[in-house]
Amino acid sequence: MFKKIILILPLFFLLFTLNVNAQEDSIYKAEVIKVIEESNNQQNIKLKILEGDLKDKEVMYYGIDNFEVINQNYYKEKDIVLISKTYGPDNTVFYDITDFVRTNYLLYLGILFILLTIVIAKFKGIRALLSLIFSFLVIMKFIIPSILEGYNPLLIAIIGSFFILMFIIYLTEGFNRKSNLAVISIIISLVLTGLLAVLFTNLTRLTGFSSEDSMFLVSIVDRVINFKGLLLAGIIIGTLGVLDDMVISQISSVEEIKKADKKLSNRQVYKSGINIGKSHLGSMINTLFLAYAGVSLPLLILFSVQDISLFNVINNEIIATEIIRTLIGSIGLVLAVPVSTYLAVKYIKIKN
Repeated sequence: MFKKIILILPLFFLLFTLNVNAQEDSIYKAEVIKVIEESNNQQNIKLKILEGDLKDKEVMYYGIDNFEVINQNYYKEKDIVLISKTYGPDNTVFYDITDFVRTNYLLYLGILFILLTIVIAKFKGIRALLSLIFSFLVIMKFIIPSILEGYNPLLIAIIGSFFILMFIIYLTEGFNRKSNLAVISIIISLVLTGLLAVLFTNLTRLTGFSSEDSMFLVSIVDRVINFKGLLLAGIIIGTLGVLDDMVISQISSVEEIKKADKKLSNRQVYKSGINIGKSHLGSMINTLFLAYAGVSLPLLILFSVQDISLFNVINNEIIATEIIRTLIGSIGLVLAVPVSTYLAVKYIKIKN
């Protein structure tokens, strides 16, 4: 067990530190040496730069005079923060605290997640972690760069999802007929989901440009991005994760039903498999809805506070986008149940 942990941890550290140092020269890590003055939750702070060409240099941050600070963090001695170096009209140098450095705590949480996964799930946990790493790499090294290069986001998402799908299923389930059926079932479900996503984003005239993230992206990226395609790509990738679990569970259930009673007809096995799928489907759809609702919760609260009618809330593009994400993903799940169950009933053979 210890050897397995030693093998997996370096992979996590490698991913965690990916692009960590890819900062501009004007951004530095710094330590809070002393809080000089405090007023109305704003602070003047003395800092020591910890890296780069200004390492060990002591600088001042004048937060009390910074009237543009909104929801500024409250800092204390020994805190590690990120600071930016900027220049005024007369080349005067200013240092602003941009954020609290929280990566160490994220790393601790990640290590805890890895250790618990390996200890509890053992080898299956290691395979799940490897699948997670592969999915991350495909998204960060293939899907995102390809979209930034101007390729169609939906097409790129489908190709990337296919590779993620192949790796995850064959790594976790092995090279066998059950895995082949799972891949085929998910591909069919994804194609149907993609077609529905294209149809209803067109019918509802979603632009993919309603969120603050999209606006922020436009302001920092010096190239044209297909935001509608990006929206469709997000729906496909989001649906893939839940489809994987549903399809594997359905095919495994059919296999176990056949093993338990070899005298059952294909129709009886299909009916039993569908009944299992119905139970699983309810919890999965609820999980999908709660995930999207959680993301949109601050916005829903905002609409409630402003006493906007339910019709206008639903009709708002931001909310409509999340509704379509949820419903399209849920339809993909619903379709995956009969598709995977039928293929499993027809093609999984149990030896007598």
